[in-house]
Amino acid sequence: MPPLANGRGTVYTGVMFGAMAFIAIFGVIVLAGTGFWIWMLIDCVTKEPDGGNTKVVWTLVIVLTHFIGAAIYLFVRRDRRIAEVGK
Repeated sequence: MPPLANGRGTVYTGVMFGAMAFIAIFGVIVLAGTGFWIWMLIDCVTKEPDGGNTKVVWTLVIVLTHFIGAAIYLFVRRDRRIAEVGK
């Protein structure tokens, strides 16, 4: 069945605009999440002390669980590390 004309194009114009807006918003969220993940990964690798296996464990948590692991590192470990080590 062909699309119905409404004087401004087809009926699907609004649907296509909505789909493009959704893709753009989703893309921004994915880019922000990936940037946050990279920031936490660099923070862990460069500033986490080498005592024991904490650096290796936290690096693996961040790498293997992506955004969720980075958020866990931010809320659970980063503040405590800054209080203990000062960086």
